[in-house]
Amino acid sequence: MTETGTPSNDYAETRARIAIDLGAESCRVSLLRWRDGHPRIDLIHRIPNGPVHVEGSLRWPFDKILAGLEEGLRKAAHAAPEGVASIAVDGWAVDYIRLGENGRPLANPHCYRDERTIATKEAADKIALPDWMFRHAGAQPLRINTVYQLLADPASGIDPRAPWINLPEYVTYHLGGRRVAEYTNATHTGLVDIETANWSEGLMKLLDLPREAVAPIVPAGTIVGKLAGPLADLPAFRHTDLIVPACHDTASAIAGISTDLDGTAYICSGTWSLVGTWIPATITTSEALEAGFTNQGAAGGGFCFHTNVNGMWILKQCLETWRKDGRIWELPELIRLAAAREDFPGIVNVDAAPLLLDDDMPARLNEQLRLNGFEMVEDSAGSEPLFARTIFESLASRYASALRSLEQMLNNSIRRIHILGGGSLNQLLTQLTAEHTGLPVETGNAESSTVGNFAVQLAGAEARGGPVQRDEVRRWAKRLCENRECGPHPTL
Repeated sequence: MTETGTPSNDYAETRARIAIDLGAESCRVSLLRWRDGHPRIDLIHRIPNGPVHVEGSLRWPFDKILAGLEEGLRKAAHAAPEGVASIAVDGWAVDYIRLGENGRPLANPHCYRDERTIATKEAADKIALPDWMFRHAGAQPLRINTVYQLLADPASGIDPRAPWINLPEYVTYHLGGRRVAEYTNATHTGLVDIETANWSEGLMKLLDLPREAVAPIVPAGTIVGKLAGPLADLPAFRHTDLIVPACHDTASAIAGISTDLDGTAYICSGTWSLVGTWIPATITTSEALEAGFTNQGAAGGGFCFHTNVNGMWILKQCLETWRKDGRIWELPELIRLAAAREDFPGIVNVDAAPLLLDDDMPARLNEQLRLNGFEMVEDSAGSEPLFARTIFESLASRYASALRSLEQMLNNSIRRIHILGGGSLNQLLTQLTAEHTGLPVETGNAESSTVGNFAVQLAGAEARGGPVQRDEVRRWAKRLCENRECGPHPTL
């Protein structure tokens, strides 16, 4: 670290680095290079993604994902003749891959949306009550959590003793790293004892989950090996470290915030909206459980404390319905016209169960308007901005209620809001959020998970593979966001 607090050049500014972001809709390979001492991040390759139905189950096509990632890594190697110092992978949480004796996947992994966990969640709740689970593990006890998926494996014909590894860590393992569980991602499984920061021996015994099937937990920023296999023969990859960042993409996104989070709430705005803040210690009260808040490990210590709110999913589904009807909209134009529609009929509960589903979203929105005593919007050409304004107003209203709950649990006031993710590009939503909450709103990077991935890599390299510190990660995030070219533009 230099005297001015700027990260030193000893580790970072000669060779490139690669961040892989696994997303439920697309997976991305991004490249960080240094030009005259300044960072630039470019999106090198994007792989469309989505779960597929296979013999009655919903799975991720991980073989295709891996093939696409290899293509992206080869492109990155070609674009970085100076060599690549490290690769790190973040992604969505809870899903995992079971491994055979040869270390290869037994099958493509189940998707968290698969309904096989309905029965196992109901059975597990009779053994380990949800409120006890929340106090013990800190994670909101949702049926999509890893713990309930593991319990469903025997009924799916899967050996419960087979080793398993979460998806981002599996990609690192596939590239040549050790089999590990990165801490921020492990806390999302529902199986980590928040007192010990390690796997819960008692919980695993209670639910009859084999302890030998889990991987050792390591902190964000840990170097877990060198790139191996055919890719390592490429000149750019001959001395490339494999680093686990904050493997959970939300933890990476929070790590990408360059400003101090003291008194600040974040809104990770995308398909879902995560509304919360950083806290030094978990909050596991009954109030937090009932309000839907969860405690997830943060890079460098502390916890991301937030609740899950429906997000741009509603608008995405409307756009898809209109597209099928030949009414195709570019998002910036739709937002511009929505800003002028102050005649929107009313505000709906964006978390209403029907709005979490797909298909014919305008009709679902109209039904929610009707149930709340508002006039419905005729779904015809020209009405799309009115639907959009209703969605944005409803989202901003829900953000405000979530922040009020957050303030009550913190017993402290929120002074400002930091919006990151795709929603940070939506100026209308930002304006409405400020109006509904009465708080100043700042916008961060649209691809904050990529920035946070790189920030942890750089802090980890500077610590020579040791645990990263929050302040160091934030300094690197600030350095990476010196200019607005530091991140690729996302899709909605």
